[in-house]
Amino acid sequence: MKTLLIVLSIMMISLVLLQSAKAESAGQVFTGGSDNLFAERKERGGELFVSRLTLVTGIAFFVVAVLNVIG
Repeated sequence: MKTLLIVLSIMMISLVLLQSAKAESAGQVFTGGSDNLFAERKERGGELFVSRLTLVTGIAFFVVAVLNVIG
């Protein structure tokens, strides 16, 4: 169970780092740039896949962590 948590956490870290375009624009909040940071942006192709895979990995990590605490 702990091995699965480690694998999911490494996977989630890697997927979050792949989402560089969002990270670049999110950094502008602190520097005062980009008024359209929270504007609706359509994700397409690989970006959409990485975003959804990150969501699924995060949910799986949460479920496994809760099961690890309970059991």
